[in-house]
Amino acid sequence: MDQLKNCFKSTPVPVAGLMLGLAGLGNLIKPYGDHFRYTSGAMAFIIILLLVGRFITDNNGFFKELNNPVVASVAPCFSMGIIILASYLVPVSPEIARVIWYSGIILHGIFVLLFSVKYLLNFNIKKVFPSYFIVYVGIVVASVTAPAFNNLILGQTIFWIGFLGYMIFLPIVAYRVFKVKEIVKPALPTIAIFTAPAGLCLAGYISAFPDKNILMVGWLTFLTLVMITAVIIYLPKMLGVGFCPSFSAFTFPFVITAIGLRMAGNYLASQYGLSLLKYPALIVEFLAIGLVLFVFILYSTFIFKKTLAR
Repeated sequence: MDQLKNCFKSTPVPVAGLMLGLAGLGNLIKPYGDHFRYTSGAMAFIIILLLVGRFITDNNGFFKELNNPVVASVAPCFSMGIIILASYLVPVSPEIARVIWYSGIILHGIFVLLFSVKYLLNFNIKKVFPSYFIVYVGIVVASVTAPAFNNLILGQTIFWIGFLGYMIFLPIVAYRVFKVKEIVKPALPTIAIFTAPAGLCLAGYISAFPDKNILMVGWLTFLTLVMITAVIIYLPKMLGVGFCPSFSAFTFPFVITAIGLRMAGNYLASQYGLSLLKYPALIVEFLAIGLVLFVFILYSTFIFKKTLAR
């Protein structure tokens, strides 16, 4: 029992990013077999249990971690993961899945409200990080999963909210990262999150809108390709800082970018006979799978060593 408590206390809040990455990965690798999808989902659920255990056994330490703006802005990965995992339960129990889905959306709204009160009302450009996209654009995962719950209207509404958030925060975050700079090494991996909102909005738009505007698809696809290319180029430098909890940023951004590019590629191929995105989507897909497994192994080792050291 003591070892279990030590394990909970050794679980950092940013592992929520890995949980989200695993939940999303399940949908990415679903075409290869449902057993792969549910294995990935089960791993994500285990991390949920670890985070809940951390909250219960180390309440003070949990909230102390959230005083860090990077950690606070990564925390909504938890609600995003719940929204995605709810879709796993639809074939088993549609009603329970629906309750969990709506609960995840509400929880994310609470995260946005609390974060905005603490950091936007006392705005400081040096406390802005790419992880802000998680807070203000992350809710678009509800647009991606909306078809599973037969609520495209809500999915479309949430898409526009997230897309607006993306357009507002993109120049602010870009200014912070490339002009102000001064990002400490442990936070450098969060730059990988730059690729997440474009890919997420692309997947959300294609999922929630039966009648698609080719200009919107084109714009979001262009943004996604630009962002993923830039992040891949910068990837060696981010990996070079050595493992830290922010490595969770290497998971979901690549996963959702791969999903978005695959969906856009399928749409362009079926509607216009274009197969331009086939290979870019495959490259990002294999990179996403490799990075999620890589980060999962590093995190498992990290938590295991911390548990034994207590």
